[in-house]
Amino acid sequence: MKIPLEFANLIDKNNPDDPLLKQVIPFRSAQKQAEFSLSPLGDEDNSPVAGLIHKYPNRVLLITSRVCAIHCQYCFRQNFDYSGHDAMSNWLAIEDYIRSHQSINEVILSGGDPLSLSDEKLAQLIRNIENIEHIKILRVHSRSMVVTPSRITDKLVKLLTKTALKVVLVTHINHANEVSEVFIQNIGNFTNITLLNQSVLLKGVNDDLGTLERLSLKLFDIGILPYYLHMLDKVKGAEHFLISDERAIQLHQDLKNSLSGYLVPKLVRDENLKSKTWI
Repeated sequence: MKIPLEFANLIDKNNPDDPLLKQVIPFRSAQKQAEFSLSPLGDEDNSPVAGLIHKYPNRVLLITSRVCAIHCQYCFRQNFDYSGHDAMSNWLAIEDYIRSHQSINEVILSGGDPLSLSDEKLAQLIRNIENIEHIKILRVHSRSMVVTPSRITDKLVKLLTKTALKVVLVTHINHANEVSEVFIQNIGNFTNITLLNQSVLLKGVNDDLGTLERLSLKLFDIGILPYYLHMLDKVKGAEHFLISDERAIQLHQDLKNSLSGYLVPKLVRDENLKSKTWI
């Protein structure tokens, strides 16, 4: 169990059903299901070079770090074998691979969490990516930004706003209660950057219309567009978070009926395919 203090301070300690608490407290599920596995997305099968995952034709994902500020109990990569998968130490091979695939125009930084890297290491990685002429877009996926908003330093803001690459910053926020005043203040320092959010639909956390509405409205209020609402990745140990497709589709339809279209994230399932499945 790993919970940063900034996130812990947002948890209602008197509520055992607090939606933030439920995401991080280990739970021994009685609902073992055969389709749940240690690696539901098959990342290892799509890694032609250590530290790089190439599932989609125009983009690659880099495993920048094995570290994350928090351990979410539904994390699909919690059983990933990070040994040898380090984009920083294997950069020369990764660069050769990207240069040999001219159809790639976007690099995604993931992990772990890319913001577990120091600003200095992150700057070096971005400089390396900038030197590949056909890369135009840098996407950064991070849970750390909301669970440890103090990580959004002035140096980080300058780094991501001054790069020649077009930057897309994707936050991972599942519930409006995760959005602290410090996060609101710090995320507002990013200018000329596309800010998106992806959530995971989790039973007992955000599987009701009111919660999803509040999240979308809160995100939009602080300049972040709802992007994806992910169905649960079927990783072992997360069975108790599973919501049926029928329930998810109905919730999504209710959300479309309730909010303007730009406030409704796409309901998707990420599978070991060449594209996400829209539901």
